[in-house]
Amino acid sequence: MSVDAAILEHIFDNCSDGAILAVVEDALRQESMQVARKLAAIAQLLRRRIDEELAIDADARSMITGFARTTAEVAALINMSTAAARAMVFAAETLDQRLPAVGELLARGEVSWPTVELVIKRTELVADDLMPQIDPDMAERLGSWSSWSRRRVIDAVDHVVSTVDRDGVKKRRQRAYDERGAYVSSDGDGMATLRIKLSAPAGKMVDAELSAMAASVCPADPRSLQQRRADAFEALAERRGLECRCGASDCPKNDPATGQPSASSTQVSPKVVLNVVAGADTVNGQSQAPGYLVGFGVIDAELVRELARDATRRLVEEPVVSQHEALRYRPGAALARWIRLRDLTCRAPGCSVPAEQCDIDHITPFNHRDPAAGGHTVPWNLACFCRQHHRCKTFGGWCVELLADGTIVWTSPTGAVSRTTPGSTGLFGMTVRPRRREDRTRVERARARLCAHRATTEYNRYRNQAATREIRDRRWRNDTRRWRGLFHGPISDKPSNAPYMQWVNDPLEPEELQPHWQPPPRTPSDPDEPPPF
Repeated sequence: MSVDAAILEHIFDNCSDGAILAVVEDALRQESMQVARKLAAIAQLLRRRIDEELAIDADARSMITGFARTTAEVAALINMSTAAARAMVFAAETLDQRLPAVGELLARGEVSWPTVELVIKRTELVADDLMPQIDPDMAERLGSWSSWSRRRVIDAVDHVVSTVDRDGVKKRRQRAYDERGAYVSSDGDGMATLRIKLSAPAGKMVDAELSAMAASVCPADPRSLQQRRADAFEALAERRGLECRCGASDCPKNDPATGQPSASSTQVSPKVVLNVVAGADTVNGQSQAPGYLVGFGVIDAELVRELARDATRRLVEEPVVSQHEALRYRPGAALARWIRLRDLTCRAPGCSVPAEQCDIDHITPFNHRDPAAGGHTVPWNLACFCRQHHRCKTFGGWCVELLADGTIVWTSPTGAVSRTTPGSTGLFGMTVRPRRREDRTRVERARARLCAHRATTEYNRYRNQAATREIRDRRWRNDTRRWRGLFHGPISDKPSNAPYMQWVNDPLEPEELQPHWQPPPRTPSDPDEPPPF
């Protein structure tokens, strides 16, 4: 072992657990800064290659683009595939041209590269003219995503994109659907990997079919659940049922004569349930706000209405828990449904296990001997945890606190604090955050900004009201001209002599205002002047 390796091996011997975690955190920050530095250099190289491309004649320029030249140089330098280098150059160009504010956060180490990479991928199809709206919004939000899972980040970005660029969301959904396919690759050791890309409903149906077939064997079958699911897929391809491998000659799941699955065990009809969460206005077609397909993520309003067309609909509200229900260990169906839709995923930092696969756990443990003593089964004492994080909370030395707004404060055994908010907070506003110090500062800045724009806002309100009155008056005058012409003939033959309606002799006025139309200047008002009555 070299001297440097020996030093590195013992470098943390005298460090506490908290100090070691601080090193990990600092290394992560430095890693983000180095990635930003690398991508900034690639973006500069790309600009130079594009300038060189534009400087030569059109015939030579058509041979190879500046982007392709940059990709080739990066691939050779880092020793990576062309596809990987192309993705890296694209990311560098995106941070330089489309997401500069997000790129600055990465350069300061305030956000991790995997999170930024997700933002780049999920905004790829957004129109360039809309990116100035998304970039500062993303940069402002990214600071609060430190404890978010990959699924949570994707949902948040998709929600913003769905609000700003609905056409882009539809294009991305159509492109994803067009990319569906099935691929088989060799894994060695006589094994293969099958990868299938399907629509969410089709994937849910296949998942339910495999689970139902895996459960059709007897309890003595020695295979694990995942092994039975893999064998079930093979059985589907061979158009047969899944045989039980318990080895018993009298197994009720197999036919004694043939050893194959009996008719009763092959008649599997799984029930496929897709849970879609959306606002009532979205379902009824009165809003284009996106929805959420449980287990899959944010979906656009058009897909929400398509899935809800023949579905059972249920209005989900926070249930009123009676005193008797609060003293029971298991939550009722309505309460369990509310908790799962509030959380959407496991509430541990960075975990994305869907809530429907999680345990609903009591934050303050339920007192089985004396339920009235504490740990009640109520919304503010329940949360979704996957089995692994449920065990960490119970046996791993973590301290978990559920706040009134649904925020969970996790304190690790070393004292590190993380916060997670319910998954529905940013999507549907099902919970409201209490105002903290940083919130008060943000509100004060917003108030100052609104005060600075008050004059412009008041004038815009005055102009809009005046434009409404002007269009209404023009339509009334045009209707009067038409009625007068109907009873008295054309104006050219018999003009009106009424002194109070000389405007009747004028031609019809356009009933749409010019884009730069402005009303007469407002008359300044004197607060000391008495009212006109």
